[in-house]
Amino acid sequence: MPSHTAPAGPLSSFDRVRRADRKYGVHLLGSAAGAAAAAVLFGLVLVLVEAHWEPLRRMDTGAAGTLHHFALRHHEWTRVLAFVSNWILGPGILRTAVALLTLWLLYRRAWRLAAWSAVTAGAGALTGMLVKAIVERTRPALSDPVAHAPGYSFPSGHAMTATTSFAIFLLVLLPLVPRAAHWLCWLISALAVVGVGFTRVALGVHWCSDVIGGWLLGLTVIAATTWAFRLWRADARRPAAPVTDGLEPELDAPHPEPSRPHDS
Repeated sequence: MPSHTAPAGPLSSFDRVRRADRKYGVHLLGSAAGAAAAAVLFGLVLVLVEAHWEPLRRMDTGAAGTLHHFALRHHEWTRVLAFVSNWILGPGILRTAVALLTLWLLYRRAWRLAAWSAVTAGAGALTGMLVKAIVERTRPALSDPVAHAPGYSFPSGHAMTATTSFAIFLLVLLPLVPRAAHWLCWLISALAVVGVGFTRVALGVHWCSDVIGGWLLGLTVIAATTWAFRLWRADARRPAAPVTDGLEPELDAPHPEPSRPHDS
């Protein structure tokens, strides 16, 4: 006679905690590994920039020269790039958007997410300025420049701010977006971050390696603060709502309440 397997009963609270803890462990390990990998890659780019590595220098000068010639021949295209770079996806616009998001999180009483958002944006801005001051790399010096920018070149503040800002938007708001639309959110964010980097090189105010450095440093900051956030969640033993997308799934509740640690 064929054997029939009895349907599994509902999980006990202990089993649910253990399963959720394993998921948190995976997310926590992934955040830590991401932070380490991004930091190592950024350090490598920084070393190559400081060493004036010839292949990197050729890539930077070649891309800058090609895009500069194109910008000189297509003035309307250049105006569009400048508008996008400064008024749509500029650091001031994105930081204002993050600040508004943080205020909304405070209104929703999502205190942890609000703190994470503010700390991540602030840490990104301060880290970028500190590295610029240490490296002191000069911006491209092009004949007949089509745009100007103050300060040092490495890393690109625009690229770094776009990386941290869109990561904040994704990690905070994805739990509120229907799952079928998640790919669209990721696609829009990726195109925006890549597009900002392209505009900075095309306008002749950054080298390619500046943009790559900005992306990597932004990813390092995001991964590090995300790791810290998830470490707090694991330490506070909040496994009842498994994290599958974003940082805080409880945000999709009408008014997130302060958490209470589980009894040990």
